[in-house]
Amino acid sequence: MTRDELLQQYDRELATTRQLLERIPADKMEWRPHPKSTTMHGIGRHLAHMITWGLLGLSETSSDVADRTPPGPTATPGDILAMFDRNAAATRALVAGLSDEALRETWTLTWQGKAVMTSTREAVVESMILNHLIHHRGQLSVYLRLNDIPVPSIYGPTADEPAR
Repeated sequence: MTRDELLQQYDRELATTRQLLERIPADKMEWRPHPKSTTMHGIGRHLAHMITWGLLGLSETSSDVADRTPPGPTATPGDILAMFDRNAAATRALVAGLSDEALRETWTLTWQGKAVMTSTREAVVESMILNHLIHHRGQLSVYLRLNDIPVPSIYGPTADEPAR
């Protein structure tokens, strides 16, 4: 995949994800469908923070997850959106600044100095950000539905909105 194709996919998936994050109501931040499930706040925060894999995979050749900085505070839906917007813009800028060849370069994830996985930088964006984001975005769409909050069109119409 070329950088431009990756950016098109990135922009589309992040715009859709932002639509769901915008719908998290302040009075439902601690709601969860089951005691073993994470809260709506937890999923929103995770969606906003996971984009930082791009900051690691696109700016370094190796990153130790043991040194990863935890996300900042997100007490409100607005805090989640602000974190999401910051991280999305920063990662997008890194992707846009790389050549197709640089996106095919190798990045290694380590844990306390030991290699856990090696992939291309392109795969960091596709797998560790976009695919992961799509998975948790699906969870959030169910949380919204279970709380009678309109679910936006994602890849097609929903019971609440026509396709975009």
